[in-house]
Amino acid sequence: ERITGMNIVQIFGSEQLEAEKFQVINAQHRNANIRSNWYYSVYFPVADIISAAGTGLVVWYGARNILNAEVSFGTVTAFVMFINLFFRPIRMLADRFNTLQMGIVSTDRILKLLDSDDYTVNNGTYSPATLQGNVVFENVWFAYNDENWVLRDISFRVTEGETVAFVGATGAGKSSIINLLSRFYDINKGDILVDGVDLKQYELGMLRHNIGVVLQDVFLFSDTIEQNITLGDATITREKVIEAAKLVGVHGFIERLPGGYDYNVMERGATLSVGQRQLISFVRAMVHDPKIIVLDEATSSVDTETEELIQAAIDTLMKGRTAIVIAHRLSTIQKADNIIVLDKGRIMEQGNHEELLQREGFYANLYRMQYKEVV
Repeated sequence: ERITGMNIVQIFGSEQLEAEKFQVINAQHRNANIRSNWYYSVYFPVADIISAAGTGLVVWYGARNILNAEVSFGTVTAFVMFINLFFRPIRMLADRFNTLQMGIVSTDRILKLLDSDDYTVNNGTYSPATLQGNVVFENVWFAYNDENWVLRDISFRVTEGETVAFVGATGAGKSSIINLLSRFYDINKGDILVDGVDLKQYELGMLRHNIGVVLQDVFLFSDTIEQNITLGDATITREKVIEAAKLVGVHGFIERLPGGYDYNVMERGATLSVGQRQLISFVRAMVHDPKIIVLDEATSSVDTETEELIQAAIDTLMKGRTAIVIAHRLSTIQKADNIIVLDKGRIMEQGNHEELLQREGFYANLYRMQYKEVV
């Protein structure tokens, strides 16, 4: 982690502090290895001593009885072999003591993972061929932990083909709505309906396939550009990828990369700029042809030119689709059919851009703060 973020460490001059932290962690690792080797160094010789003592005892006792003609030489030899066979697995266990310890720890972690409950149980069976895109939240309450409510009595309706935007301060609960719609979490109270059917009744794979999400923090895998767009979906051809890239306006940029669509992206897209990663994620959403599009601050990390490029592609993508937009930059949502203002998990007001400005409420205050020089 420190190596990955080395530029941050160097910028703030904290090399010495991070080195000291590493020394503490390294000392813990070293001490654990010393203890493990000490146990191994004791266990193996003890097993050998017991084995040798057992063999010696059998030979001594057998020799006495051979001299007294009470047992045969073959019987003593057989018992010596039995002793060796008995202690062989014990010696092998001693030889693999460290490996056994690591295996026990790994097994414990795996069992804890297997025993942990899923946040979302895929028990839905409803799987229509496609969705229309009607979304309804009815008196939804949600908390990540106990009853520290993130969303409080949220109710709104999005009809097919509509664009609804959510605005509000950080922590208002905007991103939580996306998590609930994609069923990464289940609500505590209330109902979420898609096309009039409870969200829990949908088969998860089908539901998520019909919801395209463009996040601010884009995750790209260490793979080719094409694989990062298709995500391994064999039904999406290279032609479809190129068509979507042209609509977004990123085809030329991809073609200029070494190998074009076969260009290998480094881990988390380290070789691409923030704007380029976001454009690729936009192509990813477009090429899967979802009925519901979610844009989570999708243009907040790009320059003005790229934002205009994305905005033009958004207008094309949203035709015939339900769109849910979350943004701090109000310039990206002024055309929305409905704007919902959130504050501390509650809906404070909703309406279109002009209506909210006339009300002189939360939205008008946010607008003035962003456009002081205009107002």
